[in-house]
Amino acid sequence: MASIKDVARLAGVSVSTVSRVLAGSVRVDDDTKRKVDKAIEAINYKPNLLAQGLRSKSGYVIGLVVPEIQHETFSNFIRYTEQEVSAIGYNLIIGNTRGKPDIEGDFIDSLLRRHVDGIIFSRVSDKSHVMKMVEKWNIPIVIMDRALDHEDVATVVLDNYRAGVIAAEHLVGLGHRKFAVITGPQDIALSRERLKGFTDVLERHGFFLTGRNIVEGNFKFNSGLEAGKYLLGNKITFTALWAQNDLMAVGAMNVFARANLRMPEDISVVGMDNISSAEMILPALTTIVQPFQEMCHRAVGLILAMKSGDKLKENRIILAPDIIIRESTSAPREK
Repeated sequence: MASIKDVARLAGVSVSTVSRVLAGSVRVDDDTKRKVDKAIEAINYKPNLLAQGLRSKSGYVIGLVVPEIQHETFSNFIRYTEQEVSAIGYNLIIGNTRGKPDIEGDFIDSLLRRHVDGIIFSRVSDKSHVMKMVEKWNIPIVIMDRALDHEDVATVVLDNYRAGVIAAEHLVGLGHRKFAVITGPQDIALSRERLKGFTDVLERHGFFLTGRNIVEGNFKFNSGLEAGKYLLGNKITFTALWAQNDLMAVGAMNVFARANLRMPEDISVVGMDNISSAEMILPALTTIVQPFQEMCHRAVGLILAMKSGDKLKENRIILAPDIIIRESTSAPREK
């Protein structure tokens, strides 16, 4: 049976270098990594993960904690994170906090006591109290998606302010002058950041959102339904709506369609996340895109770098959103 020494001999490197490659360390240059990978493939070397784990106090396990496992945004995080950890020979433990701080705390405590190699989590809300817990443990932690400004912890986030800017610029550019927004929960920082980006653009163009035109949702379909009913029931005037995620956008569109309003002729709608249903509905939804795969790739990379003792080049990674323009937005209809 091939050994790690055989790999090192064939690749012309030290055993410790092979170990670093297997651990995913960024301290190994690409050329050396290719040599080691080629040697591993040539002799069909299979690492003894149990033995390595005992020596390094590593079980080759990363924990991923999300607020809602059934939500497609977080199922994307699960999907891409699993792909990343599987590619490097690790396993993934998934925790669903169901949006509750107590469940979040209990699950992360369980992961810490299992001595996992690292934890990636998207916090429930600003009320999350787990950072005080993890600070006591010497374990790599990365907050993904729902992070707070100026936290002394590795984070991978979307530029949520920019997402609001893009949505507003698109609608203003089409000629809209009257707007409404369905936000996410306001106790989640990214919801506030998205709204700030949106309203800043409107104000630069001389437009203002009143409180009646801003409806707080919870990122779920039903809250989009309720928001749509509120906007129509209170006869709020708007020709363009931005919902801070696609599920709420689809919920609102359902209400508008049942009220015989045409989209985009009567109301233009923009969502966010580019979930699968965004292309399935009629009209297909214009949406702000999050780079889910890149976020997961960077989060796992940070875990591996910290585990290997590497100094992080950047502690806070901010990724840019984009927009996919489909059929749900157009210039406002002349009246």
